[in-house]
Amino acid sequence: MNVNFEKNGNVNGVITITLGEADYAEKVKKNLKRIGQSHPVKGFRPGHTPLSILEKLYGKQVLADVVNDEIGEQLTKYIHENKLNVLGEPIVTDDTNFDLESGKEFTFKFNVGLAPEFDVDLASIEIPYYSIAVDEEMFEKQSKSMRMRFGSREDAEEVTPEALLKGSLVELNEDGSVKEGGISVESTYVSPRFFKSEDEKAKFAGKKLNEEVVFNPWNTCEGNLGELGGMLNLKREEADVKSDFKMTITQISVDKEAELNQEFFDMAFGKDVVKSEEEYVEKVKEGIKASLVGDSNYRFTIDAQNAIVNHIGEIELPDEFLKKFFVMKDEKYTAEKMEEEYPKMRPQLIWQLAKDKIAANGAIKVEEEDLLNIAKLIVTQQFSQYGIYNAPADAVERQAKEIVKNNEYRRDLANRAVDDKVFGYIRATAKIAEKEVSVNDFNALFEAEK
Repeated sequence: MNVNFEKNGNVNGVITITLGEADYAEKVKKNLKRIGQSHPVKGFRPGHTPLSILEKLYGKQVLADVVNDEIGEQLTKYIHENKLNVLGEPIVTDDTNFDLESGKEFTFKFNVGLAPEFDVDLASIEIPYYSIAVDEEMFEKQSKSMRMRFGSREDAEEVTPEALLKGSLVELNEDGSVKEGGISVESTYVSPRFFKSEDEKAKFAGKKLNEEVVFNPWNTCEGNLGELGGMLNLKREEADVKSDFKMTITQISVDKEAELNQEFFDMAFGKDVVKSEEEYVEKVKEGIKASLVGDSNYRFTIDAQNAIVNHIGEIELPDEFLKKFFVMKDEKYTAEKMEEEYPKMRPQLIWQLAKDKIAANGAIKVEEEDLLNIAKLIVTQQFSQYGIYNAPADAVERQAKEIVKNNEYRRDLANRAVDDKVFGYIRATAKIAEKEVSVNDFNALFEAEK
């Protein structure tokens, strides 16, 4: 056997592998004998079919399989042992001809694309990091949400935009009269604030206790049979009703915000964590700021990637090799389509090479603890979406461990852990320009890139 590598420029090369009969003959013989054991030939007992007959029946296919396996093994071994930094996967050259009839020696050639040599000097790169300022509008919105969640529900005399209504329903004819034998509901609940039709919502505005309202339930939910069934006390399959109904309001309930007192502070943040309105304001803003860190970090990943790719500049890649590789790997691409798409892909390829180099420079490794920490962050964010900023640590850890145990999520967790460590290393090493901006200015950064 002979394996040879010849570079063709800086980022291309050809690996040539030649197999002689001595390299594969014994494996072919063993495979044929194994077939003789499992595939009896008429006239012979299992395991006693002459090798010459097995060769006639299965020889070419077995030889092809053995040679292909041996070539693949030697190709991988050579790349690994010689530490070739290949991009994509080796591609058989067009002039390679695997002809079983041509003789007993076989030669395979593979084009390979090589990663270019370049440096990433993070210490010389400046990258902005945008922190979002917490304004009064954010505070008021979050505070209202929390106070409503821990508030109470009280009866009222008049319908407000947030009110929950209880009442009876009767189906009407087109002329507005009560439909004989129509649908009649003694008691049901409706929430106009969730109506999809503004016209239907407006019919309830300002109505008082015991007043009647004519509306169309079908229009309130755009014919959603699940919602209609719940409102009309009907099974889903019976709920496709487009008639108007008359509702008599028997109860109006409104949510009242919790008072800013110690009872509310304890429910929202835990016993004696907050003891005054000033501390409450600070704690809410602290929670909002923490929830915005993810947005700032995401923006940093974009700015860091752009800054590093621009710093590297134009580097030589095995472009033609990569185009062919992508076409072979993804059937959605044709050669013509790849010519169009490749210029858009090229910066991402450079970034991936840069990220690998940064990870190597920073000796970045992912441990089980890293996966758990990412999972904890996910769980914490889920809690915060419901306004729970002080979720018990044991509850967070318990749910996080369940996520880590799920094999469907482990790969994503590992990728996120690598990215987090890479960007953490970048932030610790590069020149970081800290900037605090309003949420509108922060969002404008993304708008400018569209």
